[in-house]
Amino acid sequence: MKKVILFFALIAFISVNAQILDPVKWETSVNKISDTEYELVSKATIESGWHLYSQNVPEFGPIPTLFTYTKNEAFKLIGNTSEEEGHTVNDPVFEMEIKFFEDTATFKQKIEIINETNTINGKVDYMVCDDTRCLAPTEKDLVFNIIRNESEKVVADSNQANNQQIDNTKVNELLYGISSEDLKYPVILGNNIDDVNQLEDKSDRNSLWGIFGLGFLGGLLALLTPCVFPMIPLTVSFFTKKSGQNKGSGISKALLYGFFIFAVYVILSIPFHLLDSVNPDILNEISTNIWLNVIFFLIFMFFAFSFFGYYELTLPAHWTNKTTQGENVGGFIGIFFMALTLAIVSFSCTGPILGSLLAGSLTADGGAWQLTSGMAGFGVALGLPFALFAMFPNMLNALPKSGGWLNTTKVVLGFLELALAFKFLSNADLVAHWDLLKIEPFLVIWILIFAGLALYLFGKIKFPHDSPVKKLSFSRISGGILVAAFTIYLISGFRVNKDTNTFHSLTLLSGLAPPVGYSFVYPNECPNNLNCFKDLKEGLAYAKTVNKPIMLDFTGYACVNCRKMEEHVWSIDKIDKILRDKYVLISLYVDDKKELPNDERVEVNRINGGTRQLENYGHKWANFQTQFFQSNSQPYYVLLSPDGTQILNNPIGYTPDGDEYYNWLLDGVQIFKKNK
Repeated sequence: MKKVILFFALIAFISVNAQILDPVKWETSVNKISDTEYELVSKATIESGWHLYSQNVPEFGPIPTLFTYTKNEAFKLIGNTSEEEGHTVNDPVFEMEIKFFEDTATFKQKIEIINETNTINGKVDYMVCDDTRCLAPTEKDLVFNIIRNESEKVVADSNQANNQQIDNTKVNELLYGISSEDLKYPVILGNNIDDVNQLEDKSDRNSLWGIFGLGFLGGLLALLTPCVFPMIPLTVSFFTKKSGQNKGSGISKALLYGFFIFAVYVILSIPFHLLDSVNPDILNEISTNIWLNVIFFLIFMFFAFSFFGYYELTLPAHWTNKTTQGENVGGFIGIFFMALTLAIVSFSCTGPILGSLLAGSLTADGGAWQLTSGMAGFGVALGLPFALFAMFPNMLNALPKSGGWLNTTKVVLGFLELALAFKFLSNADLVAHWDLLKIEPFLVIWILIFAGLALYLFGKIKFPHDSPVKKLSFSRISGGILVAAFTIYLISGFRVNKDTNTFHSLTLLSGLAPPVGYSFVYPNECPNNLNCFKDLKEGLAYAKTVNKPIMLDFTGYACVNCRKMEEHVWSIDKIDKILRDKYVLISLYVDDKKELPNDERVEVNRINGGTRQLENYGHKWANFQTQFFQSNSQPYYVLLSPDGTQILNNPIGYTPDGDEYYNWLLDGVQIFKKNK
């Protein structure tokens, strides 16, 4: 009975993980032009949601489609392979105009027949992607049957071009040191899909509440600025006095006023939902745009100097005039226009904070809903005091009086905006490979900014609207000490970690500063300064020595979601720790074009039939993934025993949920300990 259960568990595992995706089917045909000239036609049928790239892709872009034809004395090529018009877009990820095809694509190559022949052989190398993943570069054989009679036409399926079989065991042992026949699958399969969906839903809710909290905090900061704080007693007094003896009416109007403040800021997020409906990933995609990050850098610099008092940010005066006129309408509409007027006249203080919220949402995975959640939190924080003090007017006496402390708050926000500006410049530098704002200059800039903030709080630096500082208050002294301590913390980022020969990673700067491996002095090629191997045999040998389980990371240089996982999920503290301490990381790049040594350029079986020649490391690792794990999409993660023969639990792909990914890693560690 146990054997039967194990058998069905194995079948279930293979069924769950048999994810060999083949979204492009190739057909060939031949058109006769004259007695000596023919046209070789290659037609790609592409599954919905996937796209195939053009033959002509700029340097540093995705893998282009490439046709080659086996040369012989029977024919010669006339010109280059032509292609259809396709779609050309300015790709925000690769920062270039890229042409691709959807649904179908036809490529044609003219030839001249010199000696009589019945067939011409060729092959096509190509790469396809959808909105969440890219497949490893794929090679397909093409066979063109030359038909002398123009009325006849043969359509050949490229998947049936070659049915030769090769001894997998010998090839796998040569290339990888292990054989797929020796690979043992786990009996216990991991969470079912319902459990995973529930975990993802819970994570999404937690994420939105977290963004709501940050927006609420931003609203509280906005309340403490000279544009908003003085408005609280004035507005509350207006409602309570206008209502006379009818306190209930004054309270209800103040509550409505607070609600409309909340509504105004939520309404501002609606246009971003329209963008999200066009493309659910558009906000996340444009956040990787080099020039958008540069624009954010310039905007934040502009905001910072506005907070310093060198100029005021104001919206057009006629906007205020229009909303003020609307206040005279009375009733609900009049109260709404009062709330809108507050939003407009306070823009010089709230604008930079809202700009930070917008930029943060664009660089997050939640897109428009995260922006709405943040705006809602901001609106609640801004509107709540007006409702609260209208209900309890005696509390107004407890409010501190307006004064120089309001401008101090504004200047402090200016320093924070200045620091955040360089975070966006760092993003652009990383994506564009400018190699300018590496970890050293970034830390120096932040040290100067926060040292300047500490000096300001201690009264050593002044800005245009600052009142004379006769005596330092307790809040300025304590704030100055706190900022000075943070500056020292930043300086500690230059300590060298002798174990990894890099600077120490600063936890508080996770996601803000460039990776510590992105360094002039101590460069490190592995993500997040992790120890990693880029060769399977080397990684296996090391794992056996230290007796640690392996995490295989099937990735790609042109894989956007691979970068998302490394930057947004692997950088989470508990995940970084478990990867660093409990696993041996082996990263295998399926689009690596570095040529294989001659003894590894072997012919291997395709998973869907036929054979292929391995020519580079990308071919080698893509073949390893498909032959051993029946998957060809990236990112793809597999946990193995130290000798590489036991899969510890269910392999997974793109998993943006940090808790789910951590639990998967922890599950692998526990299974490894049980099987020791």
